[in-house]
Amino acid sequence: MKALPDDSRPPCIVLGLETQIGLCVVRELGRAGVRVIGVTHEATAIGLRSRYLAEGLVVSEPRGEALVRAIRALGERYGPCPLLAISETNLGWLSGRRDSFGQVSPVLPDPAALRTVLDKQATLAAARAVGIRTPVSIQPHEGWRLDDLLAHCRLPAVLKWSDPNAVAPRLEESGLPLLKAEYVHRPAELQTALERYSAIRQWPLIQEYCPGYGLGQFFLMHEGRALRRFQHRRIAEWPPEGGFSSVCDGVSLDEHVELQERSIALLQAIAWEGVAMVEYRYDPARGEARLMEINGRFWGSFPLAYHSGAGFALLSYRQAAGLPLDELAPPRSDLRCRMVATELKRLVRIVLQPGRIADPAFPAEPWRELGRFFLDFLRPKVRYYVWSWDDPRPFFTDLRNLLGKLRS
Repeated sequence: MKALPDDSRPPCIVLGLETQIGLCVVRELGRAGVRVIGVTHEATAIGLRSRYLAEGLVVSEPRGEALVRAIRALGERYGPCPLLAISETNLGWLSGRRDSFGQVSPVLPDPAALRTVLDKQATLAAARAVGIRTPVSIQPHEGWRLDDLLAHCRLPAVLKWSDPNAVAPRLEESGLPLLKAEYVHRPAELQTALERYSAIRQWPLIQEYCPGYGLGQFFLMHEGRALRRFQHRRIAEWPPEGGFSSVCDGVSLDEHVELQERSIALLQAIAWEGVAMVEYRYDPARGEARLMEINGRFWGSFPLAYHSGAGFALLSYRQAAGLPLDELAPPRSDLRCRMVATELKRLVRIVLQPGRIADPAFPAEPWRELGRFFLDFLRPKVRYYVWSWDDPRPFFTDLRNLLGKLRS
């Protein structure tokens, strides 16, 4: 049930309503009686259709003076209030202008901590310093030689940009795609992949392939303490060989206890404040976890934490607004959460296009995947990234947006 807004508390501005992340932040705050004002650059953003949004504002320019003026005007209208940003791009933009928004206070980490999180090499170095295992990672430079690179990193390997947001403009200028991860298995494939970027004289990291499944640990850090924690296991990802989770399960906080403490030590070492996801690849055969990255924001599978009662958005708001951090009940760990549209794309790839799966070691099992997909509709402990019985309009907006993309 939606709680009535409490006018004695400041409203909360949410910047970024385009994805399931912003939508669930709006739902969590709105259900707790917080007046939520959403800001987006897309008139078709799914979060705009939520019944838990008190006011929605569309600013067509994603980042710039028009957005600064719009945010400042909200502060003049409502008085001092916090702003929660959803994407890393918006976090970086806000961080560079943190004193430009008048009575609105963006919830931001320390600039140095944010730079560390956005730079994979810096993140991996900080992780090793606190005893966390990391994959072998090599950064090619001008004049690289294939033999030298292969002497330090075995194949198969995955190519990843150290700071994707920083390199994206140069890639776009040269007509090159921004690939989140590219798998290479033979020396000739590595040579071809690296030569693709000679025009911009920047190259992605070469990172050893780590078997296992994705394990995410999530924290709200405040003054060096973890105020809240949660963790999940990735059941299915898009693309299938590894990416973001399309299906994930909660994991009891009684599991991976030592790894949780190391994750907290890592966030303490970089002086992180606010929410963060520490992402690992966990190999159950060896009982080993290797760090992949830190997401210094609300993460893509945030809906599972929301449905499980972890309360990250509400606690972030209360902390930023100077309100008491009420004790919350322990989060559930028995739920599964899924994004059906992404699962359908994944099934098409596994069942009809297995040759397009970049990792030949990926265990494509079409019948098992199809069975799980349909059985999940019948399981009572399954929740959804976008669909909600008491807030259905964002789902239908998402469906309309998807159909529009297919027609274009």
